[in-house]
Amino acid sequence: MDGQELAKQTLDQIPQADTNAKRIIGLVKEGGRITGYQLSDDTIVEKQQAVNMAKQGQIAGVGIAHRGDTEYLKSIPNGNENDNLSNLPAVSPNAPS
Repeated sequence: MDGQELAKQTLDQIPQADTNAKRIIGLVKEGGRITGYQLSDDTIVEKQQAVNMAKQGQIAGVGIAHRGDTEYLKSIPNGNENDNLSNLPAVSPNAPS
């Protein structure tokens, strides 16, 4: 089993993205913690809203994982480090929406 397959096993769910699904292009952080995401249409969504959108196929390239009772998004390993969530830029929570 390669590293990508191993990483995919850490995900609880890998939703099937719709053809018009948005992508995450930035992270909203407060105190170093991710509280929301900037999507490819420049809207800002809160973390839980993004999880719900991903479950409905509205966000591509992410899977659902959990820590304790909290669900969060993780990049689906694809061999491209540039689109990993941890490599995305931080954005202001009051960016235009």
